[in-house]
Amino acid sequence: MNRVYLNDLYDIYSELLTDKEKEIFEDYYQNDLSLSEISENNSVTRNAIHKTIKNVEDKLNNYENKLNIYKKKQDIIKLLDNKEFDKIYDIL
Repeated sequence: MNRVYLNDLYDIYSELLTDKEKEIFEDYYQNDLSLSEISENNSVTRNAIHKTIKNVEDKLNNYENKLNIYKKKQDIIKLLDNKEFDKIYDIL
């Protein structure tokens, strides 16, 4: 899955995650730590970290599928770039 896209989703939906999920996501995707490093820091198995990361990815995608905030943001940016200001309200 695209790291930039996941980080964008994280920026939007992170408050819907637990503190532990946020910590692990940030360690993996933003601090570039390996699964082994994260598992060692959290005293859990590498497999547990892998499952948590996949779970967070699924949650972020699920939130976006239901709420479409990222998509709406991208649509608004495109309209702004094209100077189609009057169409922005249709998205909101």
